[in-house]
Amino acid sequence: MLEIFLKTLPFFAIIGVGYWAGRVKFFTPEATGYLTKFVFYFALSAMLFRFSANLSLVEILDWTYIAAYFWATALVYLIVTSVALLRWRSVEEAAIEAQCGVIGNVGFLGVPMLVLLMGENAIGPVMLILAVDLIFFGSLVVILITGSRDGRMSLGILKTVGTGLIKNPMIVSIVLGFAWSASAMPIPVPLNEFLSILGGAATPGALFAIGASLATKSAERMEVATWLSFSKLVLHPAAVAVSALWLFAVDPYSASVMIAAAALPVAGNVYMIAQHYGVAPTRVSASILISTAVSILTVSLIIGWVS
Repeated sequence: MLEIFLKTLPFFAIIGVGYWAGRVKFFTPEATGYLTKFVFYFALSAMLFRFSANLSLVEILDWTYIAAYFWATALVYLIVTSVALLRWRSVEEAAIEAQCGVIGNVGFLGVPMLVLLMGENAIGPVMLILAVDLIFFGSLVVILITGSRDGRMSLGILKTVGTGLIKNPMIVSIVLGFAWSASAMPIPVPLNEFLSILGGAATPGALFAIGASLATKSAERMEVATWLSFSKLVLHPAAVAVSALWLFAVDPYSASVMIAAAALPVAGNVYMIAQHYGVAPTRVSASILISTAVSILTVSLIIGWVS
């Protein structure tokens, strides 16, 4: 466990440096926003394209794996939603809280960290999790919030969801990468080196951006935020472990990657959704802050256990 902790510590140390830079205003919120855009649209997209272009979708596409992750995530999603509704929260707030309970920082933290810690074979399983989170649960929260406000489902909601998916650079880069892989064309050496250099900026850039963005987060609504952090860091990986290891009998290595990915802290894009729709942004902000701080220990423990 100590060895794993020491391996994960540098990742969280970079987050800490970013947090310090944001707190002392050396890195302003505007600078953080531009760094996040650079990582999101360029560095991380280059990394994901390069990874997926060197993989075969047919080889990594595992419906049992997807079903195991989806079942466990949907279960925790329903639990968190039910708790919110029992507290007489609106459907909109329940949907946002459910996102906090199951959507981890797979893109910015999981892809670079898990691939380095668990080996390059983790790329495929992590990408499948990222796809389920973005395509299904990312769409579901928009449908629930918009549908709740309109009082009905409409084609406009589906258009909003579809547009959001098409404009998401992580989805686009993965799809384009697999399309390149399917063409069986080798990546030209200059292009591969370009993607490698640009993608290399994803890991430090993403981690620093996470820390700098945390500096602007507030820690209000501590009781609810603590419950949501518990759901994300404990309930979600526990449900995924039961699902992957016993209910669906996923390959042990793939199951270990799935459990480790489920243990990641609340994703920053949940806050972006909450802020965009004006639904409990301070609650989400506190959940991200608490879960990220606690995950320094819990992620190490879980990766050590599954390893």
